[in-house]
Amino acid sequence: MRFHLEVECDETAAETTHRELSRILRYWAGNLRHYELTPGATEKIYDSEYNESGSWTISH
Repeated sequence: MRFHLEVECDETAAETTHRELSRILRYWAGNLRHYELTPGATEKIYDSEYNESGSWTISH
């Protein structure tokens, strides 16, 4: 099983990028327990302004 986390980061605002990525990682680290971690599972990821910013996926 592989866990793929893909987040699009804004290269121009380093401080904001670090803050958003930290928030996303904390949120999903705690939230994964609500999902079956089986191949094919996927979910969209949103930033603090609720804009889609990536996704995670489980694969073989």
